[in-house]
Amino acid sequence: MRSVSTARPRPLGASVDRTGVALVAALIALAGLGWMITDERMAGMDAGPGSDPGALGFFLTVWVVGMAAMMFPSVWPMVAVYARLQARRREFARPAAAARTVMFVGGYLLAWTGFGLLGWAAYQAAPVAGDALTWDRAGRWLTGGVVLVAAVYELTPAKYACLRRCRSPLSFLLGAWRDGAAGALRMGVEHGAWCVGCCWALMAALFVIGVMSVAWMAFVAALIATEKLLPWRRAAVATVTALLVALALGVAFAPERVPGLTVPSGADGPMMDHGSTGEPETR
Repeated sequence: MRSVSTARPRPLGASVDRTGVALVAALIALAGLGWMITDERMAGMDAGPGSDPGALGFFLTVWVVGMAAMMFPSVWPMVAVYARLQARRREFARPAAAARTVMFVGGYLLAWTGFGLLGWAAYQAAPVAGDALTWDRAGRWLTGGVVLVAAVYELTPAKYACLRRCRSPLSFLLGAWRDGAAGALRMGVEHGAWCVGCCWALMAALFVIGVMSVAWMAFVAALIATEKLLPWRRAAVATVTALLVALALGVAFAPERVPGLTVPSGADGPMMDHGSTGEPETR
């Protein structure tokens, strides 16, 4: 006769699994490393709105590292809960659970990589409009308009639906759970897609303000963390909306007074050339 264990299962929130703690610590450490690498790679490349993101290979490298730097500090609750759920599945060894958590994070980054490709393609298509988009013509109004769209999106049902899933890790994971390594990757992509749905407008604002600016990356990352991590959702969203409206008006009507904004110089803004590494070089 098989003996049946009488040990009661440990509640999910009773304690933090060591593997989960290590993975969350690794996320924060990777975010810090990402900021260091991003700062080094993008030094001197902020040409303001319309900054050239560079060749595709260079941009993707910087974008993925930048997404790790920007998003890992606000995605850690989701990763922590996922790691804890995996650790509770006793049929898997701890290394397997950790590996699947890594797959989950990889899927999350994969979703943001797809968004980055769309942004890069949109930038490449922008020259079709010619001189109409230069800063002294429609450029400042386009930039301010995109930021204003980001502010309006904060108040839409779509934003609320996506943000609710980002702020409720356990609810999302229980509803989307899939077993296996492929399941972990798919869940990561799915969560990343919800996160893109939540933050795409903020990232679009980053693209037009200065995608090669570490300062603006940090600003947008702070806005994302504010509405995802603070317990007061309505207050957080209202604060982010107000900041975006103020930024949009400032960029459109008084760009020289916007702290940290690099105003493109000359009628056509700074000209860019690509070296052999694909990095933009001001000339």
